[in-house]
Amino acid sequence: MQGNRQPYFVAAILDWRSTWFLARLLLVGAYLAGGIVKLTDWSAAVAEQAHFGMNPPAAWASATIMIELVGPLLILTGRLIWLGAGMLGVFTLLAAFTANAFWAMPIGQERFMAFNAFFEHMGLIGGFILTALAAKQGQRLETI
Repeated sequence: MQGNRQPYFVAAILDWRSTWFLARLLLVGAYLAGGIVKLTDWSAAVAEQAHFGMNPPAAWASATIMIELVGPLLILTGRLIWLGAGMLGVFTLLAAFTANAFWAMPIGQERFMAFNAFFEHMGLIGGFILTALAAKQGQRLETI
């Protein structure tokens, strides 16, 4: 292996046709599952929104379900990936500030967990940005 070349097995995995889909599924799987769970347990979805102070909670539950289902489907189908990634990125940013406001918590275990969750959400947002960039690069390569 010289310079920046990848080991053969890494190149083989990255060249595997299903890797692009699997990576997107891993990125959006929790959102898709969350949307399905909320859709099948409406009262819990509304209660979750009320817990976080979102009013009216039923409207926020509806919006959350729509974003958690439509965003992943756009990304997984390869249609308007930028839109699905944007939807989930903005949603994740708002959720991180709403549910993981560690800066407003007293020092302790709860703050530590919220701090970690907040920055995990920031990592997911980076993943959505990278997904949109990769999709754009793929489209650029298809036109060459």
